[in-house]
Amino acid sequence: MELQQLQTYLLEKKGVTEEQPFGPEVLVFKVLGKMFALLAWQERPLHLSLKCDPDLAITLRSQYPAVTPGYHLNKKHWNTLTLDGSLPEAEVLGLIDHSYALVVKTLKKADREKLL
Repeated sequence: MELQQLQTYLLEKKGVTEEQPFGPEVLVFKVLGKMFALLAWQERPLHLSLKCDPDLAITLRSQYPAVTPGYHLNKKHWNTLTLDGSLPEAEVLGLIDHSYALVVKTLKKADREKLL
């Protein structure tokens, strides 16, 4: 996936903002202030870290060499995807959706309702 396509997909989600709290080399995508994606946008291939259900995270790591424990993140709950073309685009988009949904579930009810 190309940077612009990825960035657009992430920002189209309701309540999402893009920040750079860790420096200019990492784009952080948050839903109502909570991180759900980190994109090392200056690297080639791109690296995308996403929140993930712990059991699914283990399964994905065993299925795809491009999926590794989250870089500088809680390795139980985060995966880093190396976007080298080996992961199907539909899988990447699905994992973005999964990460977003996991974080939305942790929001207060009033905040979740803002996203409807």
